[in-house]
Amino acid sequence: MEFKPSQLHDNQMYKLLSGSVVPRPIAWVSTISEAGCLNLAPFSFFTVASRNPPMLCFSIGPGVGERTGTEKDTFVNIKAIGEFVVNVVPASLGNQMHVTAENVEETIDEFKRAGVTPVESRTVRAKRVKEAPIQMECRLEQMISLGSDWLIIGRVTYYHIQEDVYLGDYKVDLDRLSPLGRLAGNYSEVGEIFTLPR
Repeated sequence: MEFKPSQLHDNQMYKLLSGSVVPRPIAWVSTISEAGCLNLAPFSFFTVASRNPPMLCFSIGPGVGERTGTEKDTFVNIKAIGEFVVNVVPASLGNQMHVTAENVEETIDEFKRAGVTPVESRTVRAKRVKEAPIQMECRLEQMISLGSDWLIIGRVTYYHIQEDVYLGDYKVDLDRLSPLGRLAGNYSEVGEIFTLPR
């Protein structure tokens, strides 16, 4: 089978990409609006953008469903405030994360709706998810328009990790972290960990 992207509908190409680039880590992004409303949403087009200085990036698409033709609250808040937090989602918080993927009014506190706890950050106004084992505070570095989406690049200004997932020597215990991964329409968690060759 072969496909030419220019001959496919956007959704058809999206299905091919999201089913091929797997598993993807999930950035559980928390922001705050100019009015002080707390927002929390997951994004799986996410990775490290730079080691020095440390930067993360994730992609925000346009609103979908009843929000078609609008900008997502995460995008609006980052554009206005210039700050956000990337929380790492362990498998144990999968259901709570899934709740925050739903479309709700911008005035709804999504921390409260998902049953997770907002805690103060050290360097940004956006709140962190207390239950998330790793939280990275970020200041906006760049917003780049790419086709239908926006690439958000943030510089990490503070890093938080729970002691039970920290191995020491700046290493993360992936078994204990058990990060949730995004597949096409489903999810995965870390299974067997091994080195190559084996």
